[in-house]
Amino acid sequence: MNPVIELDGLGVVFGKRHILQDLRGTLNGRAIGLLGPNGAGKTTLIHTLLGFHPATHGTARIFGEDITTEARRIRSLVGYMPERDSFIAKMTCVHFVRLMAELSGMPPDAALERAHESLFYVGLGEARYRTLDTYSLGMKQLAKLAQAIVHGPKLIILDEPTNGLDPPTRLRMIRLIREIRDSGEARIMLSSHLLRDVEECCDEILVLKDGRIAANCNLEEERKANRKFIELEMRGDNRAFAEAVGRLGCEYAFTNERRLKLVLPEGVEIRDLYKIAAEREVQIRRLNYKRDSLEDIFLKAMEGGDTMVEATATPSATVAATGGNGNGSL
Repeated sequence: MNPVIELDGLGVVFGKRHILQDLRGTLNGRAIGLLGPNGAGKTTLIHTLLGFHPATHGTARIFGEDITTEARRIRSLVGYMPERDSFIAKMTCVHFVRLMAELSGMPPDAALERAHESLFYVGLGEARYRTLDTYSLGMKQLAKLAQAIVHGPKLIILDEPTNGLDPPTRLRMIRLIREIRDSGEARIMLSSHLLRDVEECCDEILVLKDGRIAANCNLEEERKANRKFIELEMRGDNRAFAEAVGRLGCEYAFTNERRLKLVLPEGVEIRDLYKIAAEREVQIRRLNYKRDSLEDIFLKAMEGGDTMVEATATPSATVAATGGNGNGSL
């Protein structure tokens, strides 16, 4: 089976400015998060995949279809929810969504039927005959989602789908995105400056920086990889316990009198902590693994210079920077 997206040396130049530079990699997650600071090239990458900008160097493939030679086929495979509104103001929503379905290759009768279905799905069924200029911001965002899914695409690209939404409407949007993801009927690429949206919806991330790939990783695998960063809650002679684990080579820091964060070096296991606790009559009341948040991964990628980096935070560096071995707090 073909990957969702293959980047094969993709580059885009506007004038003398290199917007995207030699992007290479395979994206195959159910929901792919596209991240990066302003000006990193996120929107340019989306527009290039959709055929709005020609590739200056290299190419990309969507489900095996080359963007440079199969633009019409890709248009039927992909649904796109743009960041900015692109409505015909005095058109009713159902006719607008029908038009977008026809532009994606559907015959008129089928397009109208699917327009009604998609609007009911996103929660705009009762308002589908209203003109778009009367819609609130949240309704317009839902209308853009409806036109992106109306033709049954295999890949749905969402550019800032929760931008400007109030909390209830944002939750509805996130719920719809997760329903689409979990249905298995379509893959999703979600571009957002809100890390929370990506963390709630995506299982793979692509981070761009200055037009290059800073990180490309399976989000859950990266979280699971960091299993040596431990948080403990204890009762007893905690200082003696900390000094003992320090002699094993653990870097540590207290967050308060009863809580300790530490990094286990190679060769030290959880059972060693319990052995030391028993010897010093310390009760370990709670023990948790701390996994990297998406913010940890993103910031690590931003610190990685111009080349692609591993997107796993280094906990020992975190402890050391905050005064490890009991001299600071995390």
